[in-house]
Amino acid sequence: MTNLSQKGKKITPKKEGSTGWFYFNVVIRVMQSLILVGISLMLMLGALGAGIGLGYFAYLVKDTDPPTKQELQQDLGNITETSKLAYADNSSIATIRSDLFRTSIPSDQISDWLKKAVVATEDEYFYEHKGVVPKAVLRALISEVTGIGSSGGSTLTQQLVKQQILSDETTFKRKANEILLAMEVEKNFSKDEIIAMYLNISPFGRNNLGQNIAGVQEAAQGIFGINASDVNLPQAAFIAGLPQSPISYSPYTNSGDFQDNLEYGLNRKDFVLFSMYRNHDISKKEYEEALAYDLTADFKPKGTPDNDEQGFLYNTVMGEALKIVAKQLADEAKVSAEDFATDEVYQDYLQKAEFKLANGGYTVQSTIDKDLYQSMQEAVQNYGYMLDNGSSIEVGNVLMENNTGKILGFIGGRDYASNPYNHAFSSKRQAGSAIKPVSVYAPALDQGLVGSESRVSDYPTNWEFGEDAGSPIMNATNAGSKTFQTVRETIVHSNNIPARHLYQEVLNEMGSPTFVYDNYLKEMNYPDTPVWQYESAPMGVMELTTLAQTNGFQTLANKGVYQEGYIIESIKDSKGNVLYQHEAAPVQVFSPATASIMNDLMRSVLTEAVTTPFLSNLKNLDWNLGNADWVGKTGTTDEYVDSWLVVSTPKVTLSSWSGREDNKPTDQDAGRRTAQYMAYLANSIYQTKPDVIGVNDKFELDSNVNTYQVSKFTGTKPGGKVTVNNRSISVPNETVASYWAKGGPANASFKFGIGGTDANYADYWKKAIPTPSNQRRATPPKKEKKEEKKKED
Repeated sequence: MTNLSQKGKKITPKKEGSTGWFYFNVVIRVMQSLILVGISLMLMLGALGAGIGLGYFAYLVKDTDPPTKQELQQDLGNITETSKLAYADNSSIATIRSDLFRTSIPSDQISDWLKKAVVATEDEYFYEHKGVVPKAVLRALISEVTGIGSSGGSTLTQQLVKQQILSDETTFKRKANEILLAMEVEKNFSKDEIIAMYLNISPFGRNNLGQNIAGVQEAAQGIFGINASDVNLPQAAFIAGLPQSPISYSPYTNSGDFQDNLEYGLNRKDFVLFSMYRNHDISKKEYEEALAYDLTADFKPKGTPDNDEQGFLYNTVMGEALKIVAKQLADEAKVSAEDFATDEVYQDYLQKAEFKLANGGYTVQSTIDKDLYQSMQEAVQNYGYMLDNGSSIEVGNVLMENNTGKILGFIGGRDYASNPYNHAFSSKRQAGSAIKPVSVYAPALDQGLVGSESRVSDYPTNWEFGEDAGSPIMNATNAGSKTFQTVRETIVHSNNIPARHLYQEVLNEMGSPTFVYDNYLKEMNYPDTPVWQYESAPMGVMELTTLAQTNGFQTLANKGVYQEGYIIESIKDSKGNVLYQHEAAPVQVFSPATASIMNDLMRSVLTEAVTTPFLSNLKNLDWNLGNADWVGKTGTTDEYVDSWLVVSTPKVTLSSWSGREDNKPTDQDAGRRTAQYMAYLANSIYQTKPDVIGVNDKFELDSNVNTYQVSKFTGTKPGGKVTVNNRSISVPNETVASYWAKGGPANASFKFGIGGTDANYADYWKKAIPTPSNQRRATPPKKEKKEEKKKED
């Protein structure tokens, strides 16, 4: 009854429920509207952004004309111009040969394993995209703008364009051009052609000879000794992993030896295999078998490359040019100095520089004078035997122009074929006493601590510091002459005890153990080493190249102005555009007065001939050449391991290091043999180009040099009395001219010199006490006076 009674009756919802349902519907509809508005807004903003992006892209590439297929083929096929190295007169030294060995092969000679490995690792969408992957480009753009995430995203095609056509700049304009060109490449070449080009041009590190290699054929041959068509799966995976970081992943160093840690390359190989497995290029079984494969057993052992017929000249000029271009490329890519100093980055940019120089149609003009260089090579071939003492002695020589720093010629060694090590630029040997002019005497003069005739103790003394403390300081032939020598006498005899006293005096007076290095040696690019603080530093225990020694003497011969020695004058392309031009950067290291006094002192080294008969040997060969204004200094290290002689005229500096390659001792005649050889070398240079030596030029004392008449006995002001052992003694009256760059002599006193103990001074003053014997010596007969005068003349 109830149901029947309800039929047709209108049912009215409860008021509360009806209101909730209404609001729910409103909310839903509002949300739907908002979503539609949001979607519309996003589409509008996306379209606007796309429009702006496309507009900006068009702006960035507006100056880029799409290349033709032929133009692309030339660029991607590495069509290059020949480059050359040249002498100073622009005549050719040699055509630049690239140490980047590449052999291009057609696609059908490249294993499918290699193609699959590279695609799986570098560009998994290679066979799907048209040159670029938009989402990857967007991801890279966001990363570039925000600095968050990885900025990678280049396809194989983009990498090909970047390597062969564009630079390494990280600008939007370059990236836009990369995208445009990548799409053009895809239009004009098949996928197989593109991957073949990529595999033929990419760098693959080094081979077992230490040579830089590019292209999969060189990689397969240089690492495994097989063709690129014959590599197995793990070998292909290893090769495919190399382009990401060729130097780090390569199994070899630049000498062909195995890297200390091969794990970097092997781990990269495993990553490539996993990428291939993930990409379904290989089965699980193939993946696991390849992982277990002992790839190191396949690496070729170190090999020996053929000797370079170009020799020292080619390698030196090319090496210096590579350093210059590598630094330019790194600067263009905004590589920090810290990163550039790391071996991996530096070697990478050297490789880039080598490719650029070898293939860019450049002329590298050196400072080397062709005739002088050849005469120096003939001299070492003809007279190098003079250095031998029963065993073969090696030699390095540098001829430098003083006022510019130009290296006019050099000798890298006796014979490149038997020993290609460059003893002029690469070999570092202990400097010996040849370092004393720039590290000891010039700083002491420059600070006004001594004049040319000031006295320095050569009394026996012991080392005060270090592991040799308490042991005697030895001169070349004795443990001290038991007197006070003049500054001139100490450098003429090359005595070590006075040099030690002078060096310590400078450091103590200036209050810094690094004063000499910080204020003088650093300005001349001497190596930064703690050795300069050692008590033994004046004896030349630090290791230097022959070039570095030459540059120090160049500074003194050039009125105290350092001009860094250089061998590259310019680098220009085939159209004459300048890639590099040397610019002088002179540094006034010593005052002109100091430099002129040093040259006067070093003139005495050669004229007195105590340590070297160089000048007499030279006069025997050519009187005019021997009468040039030569100055110089010798240097010998313990047991005559190293023999140095560096000489200068006002125009040039000529240096010589000689010694055994194995660092074993020679004998006490090493200096005599060096002098004989150097005389013949200098004469060969003179006979080739007489004007180079400047036989008529003279070293003159600078106008700011102060000349004082000082007591010959003390080096102080003449006259006066001193008290010795409670006895008043008159200072001997005989005077001599003393040259001072700064300051001047002090008044006479008991302790008149540098170094020495009270007992040493008391002993020396005994010579001033009148006795019958020294009175007779003080008034020599007239005949003896004449002979003495003749010797002074």
